[in-house]
Amino acid sequence: MAPAPISVDALTEPQALAELTALADELARHDIAYHQNDDPTISDADYDALKRRNAEIEARFPHLVRENSPSLKVGAARSEKFRAIEHGVPMLSLDNAFSNEDAVEFDARIRRFLRLPPDETVGYTAEPKIDGLSCSIRYEKGELVRAATRGDGRVGEDVTANVRTIGEIPHRLAGEGWPDEIEIRGEIYLGHEEFAALNAAAAEAGQKTYANPRNAAAGSLRQIDPTITAARPLRFFAYAWGYHSQPFAQTQWEALRKLKGWGFRTTPESRRVENAAGLLEAYDEMEKVRPHLGYDIDGVVYKVDRLDWQQRLGFVSRAPRWGVARKFPAQQARTVLEAIDIQVGRTGAITPVARLHPVTVGGVVVVNATLHNADEIARKDIRVGDTVILQRAGDVIPQIVQVVLEERPKDAAPFAFPTHCPCPLHTELVRETTASGAETVVRRCAGEFACPFQKLAHLRHFVSRRAFDIEGLGEKQLTLFAEKGWLNSPADIFRLKARREEILAQDRFGETSVTNLLASIEDRRNIDLDRFIYGLGIRHIGETTSTALSRHFETAERFVETSRLAAGQTAGPMFAELSDLDGLGPTAVSAVLEFARGGPGLLVPPDLSLDSRLKLAIPKLNSKARAALEARFGDWASLEAAARQAAAETPGAAFLEVASVDAVGVVAARMIAEFFGEDHNRALVDDLLGELTVIAAEKPKTDTAVAGKTVVFTGSLERMTRDEAKAQAERLGAKVSGSVSKKTDLVVAGPGAGSKLKEAEKHGVKVLTEDEWLALVGG
Repeated sequence: MAPAPISVDALTEPQALAELTALADELARHDIAYHQNDDPTISDADYDALKRRNAEIEARFPHLVRENSPSLKVGAARSEKFRAIEHGVPMLSLDNAFSNEDAVEFDARIRRFLRLPPDETVGYTAEPKIDGLSCSIRYEKGELVRAATRGDGRVGEDVTANVRTIGEIPHRLAGEGWPDEIEIRGEIYLGHEEFAALNAAAAEAGQKTYANPRNAAAGSLRQIDPTITAARPLRFFAYAWGYHSQPFAQTQWEALRKLKGWGFRTTPESRRVENAAGLLEAYDEMEKVRPHLGYDIDGVVYKVDRLDWQQRLGFVSRAPRWGVARKFPAQQARTVLEAIDIQVGRTGAITPVARLHPVTVGGVVVVNATLHNADEIARKDIRVGDTVILQRAGDVIPQIVQVVLEERPKDAAPFAFPTHCPCPLHTELVRETTASGAETVVRRCAGEFACPFQKLAHLRHFVSRRAFDIEGLGEKQLTLFAEKGWLNSPADIFRLKARREEILAQDRFGETSVTNLLASIEDRRNIDLDRFIYGLGIRHIGETTSTALSRHFETAERFVETSRLAAGQTAGPMFAELSDLDGLGPTAVSAVLEFARGGPGLLVPPDLSLDSRLKLAIPKLNSKARAALEARFGDWASLEAAARQAAAETPGAAFLEVASVDAVGVVAARMIAEFFGEDHNRALVDDLLGELTVIAAEKPKTDTAVAGKTVVFTGSLERMTRDEAKAQAERLGAKVSGSVSKKTDLVVAGPGAGSKLKEAEKHGVKVLTEDEWLALVGG
């Protein structure tokens, strides 16, 4: 289990960049699981928490916002199983609200934007937020002509044939007054009774069952064979529209009545309310009726009622200003904690997991819950045998939020957290420390590859898609081969070809599968340096950091040699603390160290404030850096002593070289040094290099038209993907940024460019079309 996240206010810029990269990767995985595979691995509540964390970090570091930021995305890329359909108007998602204060602020924002007087009445619709699959259905002359899923918001999947099988979706619009062309939008869902019947039938037939109605609805709609969809009792609520050839209503409430008149079901719980008080009242009422509905809802959607006001309010980023989704809290249930198991992760982190008496929470049968760490167990005083309150923080592993003390068994004893790893070696557990030497809540097994649990987790990471990407070598194969003694290190993977006959002798290993597996392994004997570095599984070294390291060191030999030298040149705790201090960048740290070594400004008048003394002593410090130093050290004597200690603890040249690489920093450099400081890790790397040819990284050019320039790509690129454009620019020596500032040199704008284009105009930054960019770089 990873340590508790650092407060956003306490993040350094390198930490923020690393976390934004990790969040983008994690959210992308969850988007694919949810939108393409209909099999989410976390709950909406956890997903929302990740999105909020991403947004908070971006708000503090706006210059780190990238064009592919999760905050700018809607949905996920469509599945290749279906033909693409471009929506007439993008299907955008709504921003979320989580409290009464958020709802009141939403009303206040509407009033501020529209410049309404305080006594002006603002009407809203309050509609239940159906937990299903969004769908857009196009009608021409009243006839259903095509239907599409949300997809990425701009392009969805063609599910026309499947939608035609849903009884609640009319093939021809009823009534009158509908536009000649209109996209009707709504939610495809399964009711509770239909979901239970579907799962029961699937279980009886030995087929896949679904965790909740939303997954079942999505899986049913996204079938290649429409007859399968037809056999599923899917339902549909209409609540919105996209492209329409002519206006048909003046308010949201009127539009809902029109949709009902045209033959669609609309949510009967929807109501029109006024002002912030109406929003709060509607939420309270929806929360009360929720348990009695025959289908899942996960919140209330507030929309400004007047459509002319919606038009004025417009959109920001990926969401409309005129609407917001007020989410319900994660669902809760009570059950009994039957046992606490200990799991060991790839980095040796020890994670306690609660084993629960099975309980259904929101359609999901829950048997496990995360307990985070030993301190969390002690803080909540969680004991085996306790009745506990679960909160669905994930479809698989929720969280225990409370112990029901009045139901505690008399013989329930405090949980004794283990002092040694549960693996056969029983290695002593140690607390993880920060760069400054402070202990964290995380306990780790120091056995690394000697620990069978960590060994297996390391091997899983090594063969993962973003590392060596070896097909056919999954959890079951790795476990079996490790148990047989065939895999003790990553290098052993490349020696499996010598065990071909032994592998063939195992159950469920046929000639074709073994041939394909060994061929896949052989394909990875030639590996790019960035994948090699990432595959080593060094803590805090993610994809972005691996790429930065590969470009700096260029060859595996130089990376390994420098890292080994860095192992003996690590920073002392005060140097590390100063380097990690929020508000101090590399320039500020260098200035403090220069001062400590007797540089300019060593002698300053003693009767001044600390801030004034810092201005005189270290003129290179800005106000933020001075404030950070004052908050940490408090007085001149403490600061001066700490600066001198940090100067004495300055690491060696090799360590500083690693730490100076863009996107690395002192913390990650320390992890690299610690990794290469271990004999068994050095032996592991040497063994691996003996089996591989590591392809040198291409050094960015310095003699191109864009070398040294900062470039921002925005809008839709038509001749290359965003990743291709970024890679091309970086090969040519440019730095690609996700946000526009006065330091930006070029903005490449495609169709749909929005706020970044405006920022470029504001700062006078040169703007190029995609064709002009390609002409400039010789593409």
